Amino acid sequence: MGLHKELDGLLVVSMDQAVAAPYCALMLADAGARVIKVERKEGDFARGYDKGADGKSVFFSWLNRGKESICVDIKDANDEQLLRSMLSRADVFLHNLAPGALVRRGFGGDVLRETNPGLITCEINGYGTTGDWAQKKAYDALVQAESGIFAVNGTHEHPSRVGISICDISSGQTAFSTILRALIQRGVTGAGIDISISMFDVMADYMNFPLLSHRYLGQAPGRMGITHPLIAPYGAYAAKGGEQVMISIQSDREWQNFCDSVLDQPELGKDSRFADNTHRVKNRNEMDKAINSTFSVHDIDELIRILDQAKIANSRLSSVSDLSDHELIRNVVADFDGTEVSMADLPVETDADRPRVVPTLDQHGPASRSEFSPEQSKSNMSIKPPTYRLAHPERRESAARL
Repeated sequence: MGLHKELDGLLVVSMDQAVAAPYCALMLADAGARVIKVERKEGDFARGYDKGADGKSVFFSWLNRGKESICVDIKDANDEQLLRSMLSRADVFLHNLAPGALVRRGFGGDVLRETNPGLITCEINGYGTTGDWAQKKAYDALVQAESGIFAVNGTHEHPSRVGISICDISSGQTAFSTILRALIQRGVTGAGIDISISMFDVMADYMNFPLLSHRYLGQAPGRMGITHPLIAPYGAYAAKGGEQVMISIQSDREWQNFCDSVLDQPELGKDSRFADNTHRVKNRNEMDKAINSTFSVHDIDELIRILDQAKIANSRLSSVSDLSDHELIRNVVADFDGTEVSMADLPVETDADRPRVVPTLDQHGPASRSEFSPEQSKSNMSIKPPTYRLAHPERRESAARL
């Protein structure tokens, strides 16, 4: 038996927008949690990113399948009470609104846990929750710029952003894993917790390779396109006809094998200019000439066959079109109001069917308003325990002593 709706029975209320928090909520829904997406009257602005799905957004489809949608205006007294009622029964409250916006309206974790002690809150922000930085808007490319990613991505002449929403996606993944940790802890202690994920913190951690180079190796690596600045050979080389193949040599033993089996120049493996990685990086131009002289006489398919036989790590430089038709890609089809949208599946396979349906705006509003009306919630809370599951009493007592 594999993974199968392991979060079934958990309720997630997600006031999310754009990418980071919706991606986290997507993974929670995929694990079996019930996710209610709370939207403004006009909806998550990501609904308007494109019109590729018969007038509806394909990007929104990717991030929001498997969720319910309800429109709530927390400035309205009745809607405020509705949201409080929902959160009194929730396990997780996720959002990526401006820092402090919900606290100022009385939706801070400490207040909410007065009626729901097991509630886990998680906010995703740009630059933390305090000081002037907390007030800055934080979109993906802006955080890439601020965290130094542009300094190591691109060519020598021109910096470049990473071509996907790496800050948003990685922050959503970090929030997901942290929520799982909080759920495990709650299973021991019975208590909820507040989580704050800073996109800048996430990217600073991802930047440790160049950061440590700057602090301890004399300088940060420069921008070198798709060539690795600190490992050689690790980059793209042209085959006959101009198509390129990426190779990566990770050890001196691999370099010797590469010289013997691919370049057919075993003497290069013993050449002092290329004896170890430090020297290969220093003498990269001479090394590249030797590699190019061999690669240029083979077409791409033959070259990859030779590299594979020699067990040299390699890959083609695929286009997005190549990826779309790749023999390894696993697709899932979402249903957005009757329109099918095919996309790459989440990377973790499960025994359960993937959530497929993408909610239209406020599709579940009427049902949710009935289910979570304050009167109904009081009745429900009086006849059943909170939704979170606690561990055995002796484990909670043991944890309390730690």
